[in-house]
Amino acid sequence: CSSLAIGTTTGYRLFSLSSVEQLDQVHESNEIPDVYIVERLFSSSLVVVVSHAKPQQMNVYHFKKGTEICNYSYSSNILSIRLNRQRLVVCLEESIYIHNIKDMKLLKTILDTPPNTTGLCALSINHANSYLAYPGSATSGEIALYDGNTLKTACTIPAHDGPLAALAFNSTGSKLASASEKGTVIRVFSIPGGQKLYEFRRGMKRYVNISSLVFSMDSQFLCASSNTETVHIFKLEHLTDSRPEEPPTWSGYMGKMFQAATNYLPAQVSGMMNQDRAFATVRLNISGQRNICALSTIQKLPRLLVTTSDGHLCIYNLDPQDGGECVLIKKHSLLGSGKMEENKENDLRPPLPQSYAATVARQSTVPSTSTMPGYSEDGGALRGEVIPEHEFATGPVCLDDENEFPPVSI
Repeated sequence: CSSLAIGTTTGYRLFSLSSVEQLDQVHESNEIPDVYIVERLFSSSLVVVVSHAKPQQMNVYHFKKGTEICNYSYSSNILSIRLNRQRLVVCLEESIYIHNIKDMKLLKTILDTPPNTTGLCALSINHANSYLAYPGSATSGEIALYDGNTLKTACTIPAHDGPLAALAFNSTGSKLASASEKGTVIRVFSIPGGQKLYEFRRGMKRYVNISSLVFSMDSQFLCASSNTETVHIFKLEHLTDSRPEEPPTWSGYMGKMFQAATNYLPAQVSGMMNQDRAFATVRLNISGQRNICALSTIQKLPRLLVTTSDGHLCIYNLDPQDGGECVLIKKHSLLGSGKMEENKENDLRPPLPQSYAATVARQSTVPSTSTMPGYSEDGGALRGEVIPEHEFATGPVCLDDENEFPPVSI
């Protein structure tokens, strides 16, 4: 959460989020129009771009050098892309492709996945735990967990009754949060075991569309935003696994008695008792618009960032001790609909943020063509073939120095 990547009708822009008061533009490109996916590898120079002009083609760039590393074409529209230092994942409506990010070879093809019209998937940013999560069913909230390192299925998690709407790993890849299309309950599971650790109730009055689900880097907080005006931040307390013995207080005694009592209650009732409400909230001045949130540390303080589809980046202070209503401290205006508008608040000219918008997907098969210096057209792997680690080439992904490939400060 140290960078902001924005796709626009004219291209894309990258910003550094190191300051509250201003957005520092890192890069701007107008070579490809109508960008709806732009993914940057942490703070490195590697960026992956997909355009509405060619929705079946993925372009990988080294933007500081102004060079294209490679591009891959698929026979169906690309719905989302995820990447860490080890893997690059391309999600189509009914298939997923896993590439080795060092040389961009295709390592594995997961075919015949349940229809996934929004391209919902999550990849752990911790490359040592390169777990991939995606819907295991189109009708229920089943999560398929896949190990991106060993290229094997890890487990299946029956997370919700209804279809999934959001998935997010924590920074270490040890926890996975999920929400269904109802949007009323958010659950957190241990990885790779799939045991339920937490259950948070976002609300009971109405169903909502969860548009963003994200952990803080220290895994202490979980943020959920939707098409309503309220953003919820939950605090991950009272771990269900090992914890220090509580002092013999009356409240501690009653808490243990209450926990024991839930074992004798119907599952539906006991589940309600284990749910916690939001630790902190934000009330946006808009409703019904898509937004993306992030929990980050900027200038040594915890912040909540909210980017909205009407063209704004809002930065809030988060009180990690007492929670409550978060305070808006800065609102940056962004470009509206790709038009060059005068920014009256901060004289900034960043563009309208585009989410990982789902494009209309057709029947999906394996990648049809790819262009890669020194590699075969099939990307070095056939349908589902696994390439041994020792056969990896040095590869075309050569950033400025070895220190740039992991996250670096800008």
